[in-house]
Amino acid sequence: MHSARVRAFIGVGANLGDAPATVRRAIDACRQLPASTFHAASSLYRSAPIDGGGPHYINAVVAIDTSLSPTDLLAQLQRVEAAHGRERSVRNAPRTLDLDLLLYGDLTMHCEALTLPHPRMHLRAFVLLPLAELAPAVVLPGQGPLQQWLERAADQHVELLA
Repeated sequence: MHSARVRAFIGVGANLGDAPATVRRAIDACRQLPASTFHAASSLYRSAPIDGGGPHYINAVVAIDTSLSPTDLLAQLQRVEAAHGRERSVRNAPRTLDLDLLLYGDLTMHCEALTLPHPRMHLRAFVLLPLAELAPAVVLPGQGPLQQWLERAADQHVELLA
C-alpha cells in the first residue's frame, strides 16, 4: 500500500447482457474499492466495437483517489470484473465488463501486468470523451494534453446517453 493518495482514472465498458446496468453496477463497485475514495463518474457513452464484433459498448470513466499501488488497484478491478462474469478469451472479444486502469496520477510504467497510461486510450474517443467530462485539462503522461487527442479522435462516432 502507498501512503500518499493518487487520483486514478478507470475506464468502464460492457457490451453483453444489460450493458448500461452492468456499467452502473461497476461504477457503484468503484465506490467500494478499499483504500480509495470515489471522486466522480462520467456520463454513459455508446460506441461500436473496435477491431471486434458484438453489440455496441457502453462506456464511462470513474475518478478515484487511492492509496493502493497501481498493481493492487488493478487486482481489485480484476476482482470486480470476475464478480460480473468477465471471461478473458481473445483480445477485443465482447465482454460482460471491462475495467481498465487508464491513469494513475502522472505515473508512467510498463510491466507484464500493467502499462500506464493505458496504451491505447489516447486513440479512442470512447475513453477520451468521458475522461474529458471529468478532467478536461488532464495531460496524458508522455503523450500530451487530453484535448489534442480528443481533436484527433473527433471522427469516431460516440453517442452520449441521456
